[in-house]
Amino acid sequence: MHPDYAEALLHALFTEPPVGLHVLDPDLRIVRFNAAAPGAQGFSESEAVGRTWWDLGFVVDDIERMLRGVLATGEPVSNFQYEGRLPRGPGGVRVLSVSAFRLQGADGRTLGVAATVVDITEQHRAQRRLELLYRAGEQIGTTLDVFRTAQELADIAAPGLADVVAVDVLDTVLHGEAPAPGPLLNSVTLRRAGFQAAAPEAVRTSYEVGDVRVLRYGSPYAQSLTDLRPRLIRRLGADERWPTRDPVAAQMLRDAGAHSLMAVPLAARGVVLGMAAFFRTNGSSPFEEADLSVAADLVARAAVCIDNARRYTREHTLARLTQRSLVPTRLPTHTAVETAYTYLPVASSGAWYDVIPLSGARVALVAGDVSGRGMGTVTTMGRLRTAVTAFAAMDLPPDELLERLHSLTEELSHGYPPAQDDHRPPLTATCLYTVYDPSDGSCVLSRAGHPPPVLGVPDGTVRIVESPTGPVLGRGASSYTTTRVDVPEGSILALHNTGLIQGGTTESRLPHYREALGRPTGTLQDTCDALAAALLPEPPDDDALLLLARTRALGPDKLASWTLANAPESAAEARRLVSGRLAEWDLTDLDFTTGLIASELVTNAVRYSEGPIGLRLIRDAVLTCEVADSSNASPHLRHAEDDDEGGRGLYLVAQFTQDWGTRRTGRGKTIWTEQPLH
Repeated sequence: MHPDYAEALLHALFTEPPVGLHVLDPDLRIVRFNAAAPGAQGFSESEAVGRTWWDLGFVVDDIERMLRGVLATGEPVSNFQYEGRLPRGPGGVRVLSVSAFRLQGADGRTLGVAATVVDITEQHRAQRRLELLYRAGEQIGTTLDVFRTAQELADIAAPGLADVVAVDVLDTVLHGEAPAPGPLLNSVTLRRAGFQAAAPEAVRTSYEVGDVRVLRYGSPYAQSLTDLRPRLIRRLGADERWPTRDPVAAQMLRDAGAHSLMAVPLAARGVVLGMAAFFRTNGSSPFEEADLSVAADLVARAAVCIDNARRYTREHTLARLTQRSLVPTRLPTHTAVETAYTYLPVASSGAWYDVIPLSGARVALVAGDVSGRGMGTVTTMGRLRTAVTAFAAMDLPPDELLERLHSLTEELSHGYPPAQDDHRPPLTATCLYTVYDPSDGSCVLSRAGHPPPVLGVPDGTVRIVESPTGPVLGRGASSYTTTRVDVPEGSILALHNTGLIQGGTTESRLPHYREALGRPTGTLQDTCDALAAALLPEPPDDDALLLLARTRALGPDKLASWTLANAPESAAEARRLVSGRLAEWDLTDLDFTTGLIASELVTNAVRYSEGPIGLRLIRDAVLTCEVADSSNASPHLRHAEDDDEGGRGLYLVAQFTQDWGTRRTGRGKTIWTEQPLH
């Protein structure tokens, strides 16, 4: 190189430097440096030349090891990053990029090392801000929980952006509510929802997570919530007056050494949700406008997630209230069974139960569950429960009832399809329908994808009632079968849903059933509570249901039955038998009407059926009269004209009863009537 060019290059490097340059001897003492050299910036030539960086207060052990490695091996190093403080020059933590190469003379002798040093603090900060925003997108809003989301914001921002972060939300947000859209002008109550400190041992918070504070007027927090704009206070001065309005928080700031503050409102969709406060303490540089921009982006992202959580909480609360109103709060008193239940609608997933009185002193026990969660699931549960009640009033057998319920669920699923951007599964439901008859101690049941019931008999034996299960309601072809079991008087029948066994099976939880049902103590509700507590040692994640029914039997004082010949004179025989039994029961006031009902029904059976005819009286809350025959034809009420010679019998029966109906049996049908007892 021409001497003039070499001289011009040296002059440019050391008088008009684009980058910092150090020339060090083999002992790493400074031989020459330029004005842009961060390691010696602020030192005069007489102060720096002949001394090492360490002599100047530039404590960088890792850089020393790197430079000695370059001297020893001759391998250059490029872009070695150092993060720390400089003895002079810009304050705060700086990030330097150091590149070094070995200097050799013409004779090959090592003369030292040359190092270029570039201050890349701003580029490094910009990169960290981008990384922080990227991590925030992945880690904030992982759940629909206000506290969890607020804590995720605090965890991301400390120490990524600040030394201390506190997130407060309006107390009403936790209940799913929010103030009217717009800024808050008056004092508001906030609840601490998230807190994080880069050095927790050095920070004592004045408000723990869950504590309530009242926002005082005049503070940067209140100002930020008033106009919904973030506030940046680069340096907190000792003469600040607003901390005196909250001396507890002010003392915490002083103890932590907080010297810089950012207050950013939590707001989304025009709704104010709370406030996030960011602090930097001793040892950190003050916040800058770029930091405020990053904080605003973080808080905006968290605010949307918190608002989603608030709206979910509101819908969940409404769904739970609706769910409570759609299931019976008190079970009906019934002669056939004594009942008790535990119902925990924690997730609004559509679990329901029912106890339905049927004709002939029978009772239906129902347990069901609808897939999904939320208001749509709850309303579907209400519709299915109503349908079960209506089908039960038709005296349908359990398998036929489930077939009709299956068809209804399919129709509902067509009108309630999952949205394309939603993760809701297709609408399905499970159901267990059980009918207990106290007259013969039989239990007939059918299942649609629901767990089987558990039976505990008086001798202490507890077992699962094995029965085939059909497809869940709304999916597949409807194919259901019934199972009949004999249930001794005093047995306990337990119906439950999958939420009660928390991911297990009925068989795996059978020991708990044996302990509770094998030796029941106290009332039936005590047994129910003890069993539910044993099955749910931890709070359930899904709706949990347990329904217990202790069976009773109808004795001779409540039941009378006869078999009559299929002959015209059987109508008179029916009147005589009914009259005699009503006299024994001291119900002579019902003698005429009941005799008329029995004779009319027996006459119809003689006319339209073959084989013997069954006659039965049941004394319960009402007086039931039943006539069974072999015919499958159901009678229909009609109004006879004045000149008709027949057709008035069933009309008269309907006039003397409060209810009547027909149910099919394996042999044919049974016509029943009910009269009130005075």
